Formats: sequence, C-alpha cells, structure tokens
Amino acid sequence: MGDVTGEERFATAGFAADAGEPGEPDGRGAGLSWRRTGIVGGLCVVFVLLLSHFVLQPFLIPSRSMEPTLQVGDRILVNKLAYRFGGEPRRGDVVVFDGTGSFLQEAPEQNPVTGLLRDAGAALGLAEPAETDFVKRVVGVGGDRVVCCDKDGRLTVNGVRVEERYVMFGDAPSKVPFDIVVPQGTLWVMGDHRSQSSDSRDHLGQPGGGMVPVDRVIGRADWIGWPFGRWSEVPESGAFDAVPAPAGGHG
Repeated sequence: MGDVTGEERFATAGFAADAGEPGEPDGRGAGLSWRRTGIVGGLCVVFVLLLSHFVLQPFLIPSRSMEPTLQVGDRILVNKLAYRFGGEPRRGDVVVFDGTGSFLQEAPEQNPVTGLLRDAGAALGLAEPAETDFVKRVVGVGGDRVVCCDKDGRLTVNGVRVEERYVMFGDAPSKVPFDIVVPQGTLWVMGDHRSQSSDSRDHLGQPGGGMVPVDRVIGRADWIGWPFGRWSEVPESGAFDAVPAPAGGHG
C-alpha cells in the first residue's frame, strides 16, 4: 500500500520539473524587482535632469580662470532661479552664462549624439561644460563706466576705486587697459585669476565689445558642492558696496 508505482513517480517528477520553469514565483519576483529598480532609477535621472534644467545645475570648473575663488575640479551649484523673477545680476556676482554671440560668435559644431550625451553629463556635473558656457565675475552692469587702470594701477567703476581682494595674489587688475561704458541690458565680466582668464577684455574689438547680454546668463554660482573638503557658499564680495549707481540710471 505504501509502494509508489512507476507512473506515479513519473508524474511527480514532471510536476517538480514544471515548478522550476520560468513561471515560478521566485523568478517572476526577481524579474519584477529588476524592472521596478530600473523604472525608479530612470525616474530619478529624469528628476535630476529637470531639477538641473530649471532650478539648480551642477557645473564643473574646467580651468584656472576663477582662482582662488573657484579651483579646477570644483563642482559649483548654479542657482537658476536667482534672476528668474525680476532680479538681475549685480556687481560682484559670480555667474555662469552662454557666451554665444559675445565670447564666441558661433557655437562650435558637434556630433548630435555625442553632444546630447555630453550635455546630459554636464547637466549632472559629471562632464566639462559645453564650450559655449563660461563662469566669470560681474564687474560692470548696464550704464557703468569701468576703467582700468587708474594712476595707482587700480580698477574703477563709476569713478570709485574697487579693492578687488578676490583677485589672484600677484595678479594685476588688468594688463590690458580699457575705458568702457556698459550698454544697458549687458554685463562686463572678468575672471578672478586675471592672468589666466579670457574674459570681456579679450573681446573688446569684436562684435558686442565683450559685453554679455543679461538674457544669456544661466544662473548665479551660489555654492561649491564638491569636493567635500571645499563644501561652502561662494563668498559674496563687498568690493562694490561703495560704487554709486551710474549717472544715467540704476546699478
């Protein structure tokens, strides 16, 4: 009575084999888990890209032009809401802007696929920024008269000498003399490491005269987010506190 027939053994073995096929609960659960993880990961990437596009964008510092304030390899966080609701860049702000039409007359051509991947990497702070993006300090706003240098070798704005303590130690305010009035709706920008910075001074003789349109500003650099040892706010400068508004209007 306790004996099992060969036919019964075969049926039992078949049932066990069926249980191990790809429809088993464990296999299905693992597949759903991986799928769920992929969906969540994709949504996280989309969220970060949207955040980067509209609110806060990481930006990798690729050169020495803003030393000592910003160093090569720093990842700054660019506040894209800083000027979105009626505010405008102020003297002393460190800004990121699109230099097309001011620092570059035309955007360089690039492969669409590699360009898209690079833009995505740059948006996450994982790759160098686009060749059209620059980070500089605002030295003059619309209506300002910016002169360098006075008899003591200092930069002046609207006739007031500016003590630029953020400039790299040992650098002159500028070895290129200039005396310009900033058109309304534009900015005069310079790097803190003057001897290593290609900025408004280098485009004086070109269309636009080195002025950056305010509507080309991407945002204000507010924080250094990486490396952790340099995690801090980008320091504000009081260098322009004594500078009066330009004679013809606001500033």
